[in-house]
Amino acid sequence: MSFKNSDEQTIQKYLKSAKNIAIVGLSNKEDRTSYQVAKFLQEQGYQIFPVNPVLAGKTILGEPVYEKLQDIPETIDIVDIFRRSEFLPEVAQDFLETDAKVFWAQLEIENEAAAKLLQEAGRTDIVMNRCTKIEWKKMTQ
Repeated sequence: MSFKNSDEQTIQKYLKSAKNIAIVGLSNKEDRTSYQVAKFLQEQGYQIFPVNPVLAGKTILGEPVYEKLQDIPETIDIVDIFRRSEFLPEVAQDFLETDAKVFWAQLEIENEAAAKLLQEAGRTDIVMNRCTKIEWKKMTQ
């Protein structure tokens, strides 16, 4: 891949300035990484917005689950993605239909086509293959 993440300071800036984080692919199963990361972010004071079409209308971690990013009524600072790499272009397309600020794909999740789609649309705040929880912990050490 030719996509390269921003420097550490920029990634930390994303987390420091964020208030609202959409969690795409959030599971309601407590043993799943997406659930554990979302719970951690919530405990750090972020407002989370679960996005999972299968669970839309239910609640996870006390928050209503949305079918898609476009359904969230608030401005999203970070879209934290827990979907397989091959689904990132689809998520990127949804992202482009919102005013969300940062497209963030979790560890081992990256897709060059998604990065290109976002960059061509002028949306260059992109992080891939990094964990929000790990980055938050590094930032606060």
